[in-house]
Amino acid sequence: MENRHCYNGGLIFEQGVLHDDKVAYFEKGVLTSLTDSIDPDVPSVDLKGDILCLGYADLQVNGGDGILLGDLPTVEGLTRIATAHRSLGANLILPTLITDTPEITKAVIHAAIDAVRLGVPGVAGLHLEGPHLSIARKGAHDPDLVRKMSADDLQMLIEAARHLPVLKVTVAPENVTTQQVRNLADAGVLVSLGHTDADFDTALEYIEAGARCVTHLFNAMSPLTSRAPGVVGAALSSGAVSAGVIADGIHVHPHSLGAAWRAKQGPGSLFLVSDAMAVAGSSATKFSLGQRDIHRHKGRLTLMDGTLAGADLDLTTALRVVTQEVGVPLTTALSAAIETPRRLIKQPISMLGQNIESFNRLRPDLTRCDALTSHTT
Repeated sequence: MENRHCYNGGLIFEQGVLHDDKVAYFEKGVLTSLTDSIDPDVPSVDLKGDILCLGYADLQVNGGDGILLGDLPTVEGLTRIATAHRSLGANLILPTLITDTPEITKAVIHAAIDAVRLGVPGVAGLHLEGPHLSIARKGAHDPDLVRKMSADDLQMLIEAARHLPVLKVTVAPENVTTQQVRNLADAGVLVSLGHTDADFDTALEYIEAGARCVTHLFNAMSPLTSRAPGVVGAALSSGAVSAGVIADGIHVHPHSLGAAWRAKQGPGSLFLVSDAMAVAGSSATKFSLGQRDIHRHKGRLTLMDGTLAGADLDLTTALRVVTQEVGVPLTTALSAAIETPRRLIKQPISMLGQNIESFNRLRPDLTRCDALTSHTT
């Protein structure tokens, strides 16, 4: 029995349901069963009311441990970022490159391919946020590096998708054609609309062409107004797309987020992203984005002119915001941090068969999340 143990005395979140009567049995560090009874001969861990759940899947992680992905576009950089986010509860991430030079973009692609080949824990693939965005909605992205997608760019992305389990690319219709989106989608790329001033009809055209996602809903995109629904309206009314949200109470007002949650048409769903920057998992108070300083103050990351530049957020905090300030049910919120993003990147959502390092122990008041390890017990 020395290779077997169980967790009991708490809640277990499995495929959209919070169970209060289940016992989770692990054998040699792998979850083998969820049952209704405790075997007295098996060592047990008392959850003391906490929630046992799979680790979060964060599809927008720009940095961590004091660095941005573009600062250290190597396997080492990816490892540091993934390790920082595992300490925050995310065991699957898409390291995200903010608009950068072609040279850095190529280096990041090669590093991500190597990291996946080497089995770096937590690196599920890669997210390229730019450079094919809209100048009008560039946010903190460097306008000198924003540009149209060329034939060479398209071919590079298609080739990268052949070697990565997941390649997510955020693009704007202003600088990418519908045919390019079709080609990317056909190659297995997860195409996301973002940093765009496109109108409602244009956004729907790109969704029809193969875009399946929207990057940080509400932020850096045409808004929903009385006579112009914009990208926000398209994202909410189309069930063909899911949309990431930065639920820190800063990027999106809780009441706006609540309205969006109620309005979103399925089967697509809203899901939580951190949009985390270099300060994630560190005590740093500022960092550099290109030649510009980003300042950290009271949960905000801003340029000197006040422009938001990513988020100072982890997904446990996001869960707390959406449940306590937005009013989203806890099971729905957990799905938005775990299951919806996993489905998007074609990862299993069942706990069964998962290694113990894939699990979190989460306090029900959402004030603390501990990543489990083989040494936890």
